[in-house]
Amino acid sequence: MRKPIIAGNWKMFKTLDESVSFVQELAPRLAPFDSVECLVCPSFVALSPVSQALKGTGIAVGAQNLHWEESGAYTSQISPTMLQGLVDYVLIGHSECREYLGDTDERVNKKVKAALAHGLKPIVAVGESLAQNETGETESFVGGQVFAALTGVKPAQMAQVVMAYEPIWAIGTGKSASGELANSIIGMIRSTLADLYGSDIAQATRIQYGGSVKPGNMAEYMSQPEIDGALVGGAALKVDDFVSLVEIAAQEKGA
Repeated sequence: MRKPIIAGNWKMFKTLDESVSFVQELAPRLAPFDSVECLVCPSFVALSPVSQALKGTGIAVGAQNLHWEESGAYTSQISPTMLQGLVDYVLIGHSECREYLGDTDERVNKKVKAALAHGLKPIVAVGESLAQNETGETESFVGGQVFAALTGVKPAQMAQVVMAYEPIWAIGTGKSASGELANSIIGMIRSTLADLYGSDIAQATRIQYGGSVKPGNMAEYMSQPEIDGALVGGAALKVDDFVSLVEIAAQEKGA
């Protein structure tokens, strides 16, 4: 059975003090749900104190991005070596990074391989635009993103990879894919993984849904057999909401 995984992407929210206070309140409330893997992805400036505050709690920490080079003249960037020992996971290919920071499929692939080479677990996000969704291009486009992101990734490395389907049209819009639709696309992603790596690896790989996930619709997603968790934005910024998401995941997955 794939262990459910809930990741809170804080984006550009929470000061350093707010970040630490948040996880100090969150940690004891998530303690009963150790059957669900939980992680938070604060801003870069808060990674160190949040990591310290969460030591021994079982809650993992993720970075929101990274550069593929170990060092160099890349002003404003964070290298994988800077994240080693500080985080467990790193988000790669989030739609906002693709749109605002120029992350192409090629860059996403470089970042995935860099993360894996330095012992970091990538959460690889893929998803289509509203126009692509409405013209029936979702499967071909998302399948292409999966293939491009994992080019050169070895079968043995896939145990460290989490995939996340986040339709662009559902990010921060209040819109969300139905549970049935999300399950269908995630099933297609799993089929793509099977084509690349075989059925066993495809069935073992965890795939999240992301896009306006909240306590009110979480059960709809977690009741779907192909969906293994959620990549959460706004609802991850409130302790009560995040705890509710984890509790629902535990209930629906029988974890």
